[in-house]
Amino acid sequence: MKLYIVPSPVGNLADMTFRAVSVLEKADLVLAEDTRTSSVLLKHYKIDKPITPYHQHNEHKIVQHLLQQLQAGKVMALLTDAGTPGVSDPGFLLVRECIREGVPVECLPGATAFVPALVNSGIPMNRFVFEGFLPLKKGRHTLFTALAKEERTIVFYESPMRLVKTLEDLIGYFGPDRPCCVSRELTKMFEENKRGSLQEVRDYFKEKGVKGEIVVVVQGLD
Repeated sequence: MKLYIVPSPVGNLADMTFRAVSVLEKADLVLAEDTRTSSVLLKHYKIDKPITPYHQHNEHKIVQHLLQQLQAGKVMALLTDAGTPGVSDPGFLLVRECIREGVPVECLPGATAFVPALVNSGIPMNRFVFEGFLPLKKGRHTLFTALAKEERTIVFYESPMRLVKTLEDLIGYFGPDRPCCVSRELTKMFEENKRGSLQEVRDYFKEKGVKGEIVVVVQGLD
């Protein structure tokens, strides 16, 4: 009886750890945010295990059923599409309920997109705040107003479709000269880390266009 939280590569399949592969091999059931994505990973490592969907649209409906299976002695491994489950991805609800019910939970170390983005940004990383995905409308003004006074480095995820608009919003609240780094397609063939002021980075992506998964790192207030 145990739930394993298994990080998966954020892009490069070679970033899977030996231990993560071992855990998936011994699990009775693999829970996947997207079974198509996780099936590619399992096939790559020649792992043949039952796989079932577990995502934000069904987690409240199936969490009790999963708990019953765990309490009956099953070993489960939770995967999300990329990175560590629970970090801006499904996972928190199941972990919380397992802890409440006395089901052992073990999280493996592994890939998380914001860590390499922060480390290679060139922006101070001794103190930082991770904001996940920013609100689209409700609470956005309040959050940006508070973050404009934040002295720690700020890290968040953004979609390619909203990146330029978000950089423009940050310029409005933070000013155009605040240092930042936008990391795109981390660990993949076309990985890019664009460093500069908010204005410079905004102008670059406004002209070039944006594709891929995005992590934004912004220096805190001096």
